[in-house]
Amino acid sequence: MDAKQAVSRAREYLVDLFDGEEISEVGLEEVDFDGMQNEWRITLGFSRPWDRRANLGTARAGRPSPRSYKVIRIHDPDGEIKSLTDRVLPASSG
Repeated sequence: MDAKQAVSRAREYLVDLFDGEEISEVGLEEVDFDGMQNEWRITLGFSRPWDRRANLGTARAGRPSPRSYKVIRIHDPDGEIKSLTDRVLPASSG
């Protein structure tokens, strides 16, 4: 599979898995291919309703609402989803 196919597979899986949670603003963040493991690591970001409601003041202050980031590992030869994990972002300084 190529990168576009891996991203499509990851997005489809994420949207299906989180069905009913009203996720929105799903966006591609990172694409990585690990040749040693023969797998794609696709990072997708998205927003959830409770994040937006809890952070209305943050958005009004001009700061973006928080997003969730997930890394989906996909086995390249067969497209099997191996895992979905949190992508932890480093704490920003300042």
